[in-house]
Amino acid sequence: MGTRVDTTYEVSDAEIAAFERDGYVHLPNVLSDTEVASLETVYDRFMRGEIDVRGKDLCDMVTGEYGTDPDGYAIFNVMLPRRYHPPWQGNVFEQVGLSIAEQLCGEGMVLDFDQLLAKYPGRDDAVFAWHQDQAYWINTDDRRTATCWLAIDDSTIENGCMQFLPGSHREAVRPHRPVRGSREEQHTLVTDLRSDDVMVPVQIRRGDITVHNEGVLHGSGGNTTTDSRRRAYINAFRSIDTVRQERALGFTHSHNDAQDVLTRVDGLLAAD
Repeated sequence: MGTRVDTTYEVSDAEIAAFERDGYVHLPNVLSDTEVASLETVYDRFMRGEIDVRGKDLCDMVTGEYGTDPDGYAIFNVMLPRRYHPPWQGNVFEQVGLSIAEQLCGEGMVLDFDQLLAKYPGRDDAVFAWHQDQAYWINTDDRRTATCWLAIDDSTIENGCMQFLPGSHREAVRPHRPVRGSREEQHTLVTDLRSDDVMVPVQIRRGDITVHNEGVLHGSGGNTTTDSRRRAYINAFRSIDTVRQERALGFTHSHNDAQDVLTRVDGLLAAD
């Protein structure tokens, strides 16, 4: 098991091996309850609408709906929260996450984007369909990636924890399609499971994180509980060169990126 030293989480050899083998790893006790509570205060300000988020960057990740009451969303989603709340920039999760990303992937990693994803109790429709994040990528030579997924609440099978297909990051990216209609209509991409795919639920505690390679196939079920939110805070780290190529195309991971930018990016999505 890894250990925390100041703003560095020292990843163990066994955890590095698991990440390389399976495409994901569970790291326990990465942040203290005090640290999580500090992040939680800001997180809930986003959920109460006290921090203004522009356009589609606050939306329902299931339906794509935005500009309406987010209390009715199946999956409450905020893209780039650090843009809308600048004091969050450089917070403890970002610092610890970068130390983890560099241990798992090597030097030259940088934060590409951050995101909030929350499921309210009693929302069995809050399903994150099966996908590989790399289906959204441009075709780049440097595919190093470490997406850190912090549990603000205990994440369980009942409230919709992450599920992974171990080793799928070593396969070619599967064909993906928009969850409904077109990319202009709904940003989310999905793929299908094969008959021999066995998804592994990863239940984690508040303050734990999972780290996944963006080639690993994953998703999550709905929140069937009556009293448990499932709030997650995501920091996605990629190589500096990859992020530079994305930004040169005008792609920032904002859901407000212009459609012509998304069209150019779609034309360069990884297909091998």
